[in-house]
Amino acid sequence: MDAAFGQTFALTLKLAAVTTLLLLIIGIPLAYLLATRKWKLKPIIEAAVSLPLVLPPTVIGFYLLLAFSPESGLGAWLLENLDIRLVFTFGGLVLGSVIYSLPFMVQPIQSGLENLSPHLAEASYTLGKSEFQTLFKVLLPNIKPSLLSGTVLSFAHTVGEFGVVLMIGGNIPGKTRVASIAIYDEVEGLNYEVANIYALTLLIFSFIILCFVYWVNRRRRKATEL
Repeated sequence: MDAAFGQTFALTLKLAAVTTLLLLIIGIPLAYLLATRKWKLKPIIEAAVSLPLVLPPTVIGFYLLLAFSPESGLGAWLLENLDIRLVFTFGGLVLGSVIYSLPFMVQPIQSGLENLSPHLAEASYTLGKSEFQTLFKVLLPNIKPSLLSGTVLSFAHTVGEFGVVLMIGGNIPGKTRVASIAIYDEVEGLNYEVANIYALTLLIFSFIILCFVYWVNRRRRKATEL
């Protein structure tokens, strides 16, 4: 139990860390474009980003399973030409997690950028800064609470994922068996005591993360008021 428990939670935290890092890389530019550009297709892009918030995770997982299965055109091409297999692998878990947690990263950052005064960017451009420099040296430092919220919520949400990771990753110990899957597996086996250990650990972990976010944001608000 101890070895399996440690292995499962190590894999869960690894998945959350890799997913959060990729979401920062993808989410910051995407949130910036959504906050600063006026496109005719912007509502469609925002709806696509937000879709995981309203869709059952099993729906996303099912279509990812179909798309990347070795029997499908895309899955077969990836396997034959790039030797990449995403179904029932850690890479598949990461892909599913990035898609499912994307709105938790993009929306807080987009909201933070939209609430900034446009004069900040204008002043930066006047001083000769590029758009890239303005984003990373002027705008992002002024929305640290939004960045923190997006990062922590994405991490915590990935830790608790179930439907997506079950569909595309399955339940392979040491490879794709994350904590949420372990709880389901133990309950099916009527091992409620073991399931309770997993569930209680996730509950406490998630609660501590959320407390940390609220505490940091509250301190920042107080510092701003002073």
